[in-house]
Amino acid sequence: MPAERRLPNPRLTGLGAGLFCAVGMSLLGLLDALLFGASLTMYGVLFVPVCVLTALWVRGSDLMTAPIIVPIAFAVGLLPVADAGGGTAGRLMGLVTALATQAVWLYGGTLVAGVIVLVRRIRLVKRRNRRLTAS
Repeated sequence: MPAERRLPNPRLTGLGAGLFCAVGMSLLGLLDALLFGASLTMYGVLFVPVCVLTALWVRGSDLMTAPIIVPIAFAVGLLPVADAGGGTAGRLMGLVTALATQAVWLYGGTLVAGVIVLVRRIRLVKRRNRRLTAS
């Protein structure tokens, strides 16, 4: 296959994956607030592909960080989308309410990332064992 037709396959460190996920969800949260009027459902739908990309792009030695990163990024990106009424306490209450009402998306995206990470880890261990037995 020619090099120009290959899909990108970056390998991010744990910190890089965390930054990618947090910045990505923050930008998607802002985009959601601007284009869709802060639709929590749209934010949840946009969260799942970010989870998939984070789990696929994190490098092998940092695989177990992906299921930890994605819920944190969900909360960070939710700040511009959550209802903000009446100062800091109102913003905090809006964030807690949004986290409670969108728990299905949060758990679903985290589960998807966790399954992808487990499959990648199993394949990595099998490949390593095959290499050791072949030597």
